[in-house]
Amino acid sequence: MTSSLQNLLDNNRAWAAQMEKDRPGFFTSLLKQQTPRYMWIGCADSRVPANEITGLDPGEVFVHRNVANVVVHSDLNALSTIQFAVEHLRVEHIMVTGHYGCAGVRAALLGQRVGLADNWLAHIADLRMRHRKRIDHLPTEQARHDVLCEINVIEQVGNVAQSTVVRDAWARGQQLTIHGWCYGLKDGLVNDLQVSIDRSEMLLDTFRAAIKRYPRADGGQPPQPEEDDE
Repeated sequence: MTSSLQNLLDNNRAWAAQMEKDRPGFFTSLLKQQTPRYMWIGCADSRVPANEITGLDPGEVFVHRNVANVVVHSDLNALSTIQFAVEHLRVEHIMVTGHYGCAGVRAALLGQRVGLADNWLAHIADLRMRHRKRIDHLPTEQARHDVLCEINVIEQVGNVAQSTVVRDAWARGQQLTIHGWCYGLKDGLVNDLQVSIDRSEMLLDTFRAAIKRYPRADGGQPPQPEEDDE
């Protein structure tokens, strides 16, 4: 019986043959080592492929993806991947990359139930509540969604920067920068959220400056990262 995935296998063979024709020895070189300079922490959305967006080859970017690009200190999967990237691969840049139009962020924004993932998206629902004075006054649902996508990235950059793996790397003088990006499905462009951090001392000021770009409806000052946005 013919496999229903035969077209994918055929595509794979055609791709491998074309790669070897265009770049002889490409796969042999991949066997020798994995030495990426970059780690990508992104959403599991199939429309956001890290290599293609950044124009990098296989082996040039180490990737971790989950629903809505969340990094929390209880997620050993994410933390183990970050540790491998930082301590063994010695990546120099970690890009936390959200995307506009994220279904997970939209569910958190609107309070929609999606199933088991509700427990995971509760992290973003908490952000939505904490920053409600920066979100609720916006004129359209699209604007509120876009801002929450960006605030979520900023928060996850802070979480990565506060992880023991990253703090230990900085303490021993390792060169490592955390960046926050948001990708546009409508145009394929990456928006740099200007929240890059390369040492622990930068965290608070960088976070404050990033959040300050989203004014509160009451004109209040931005909260510190650990404070509630009351």
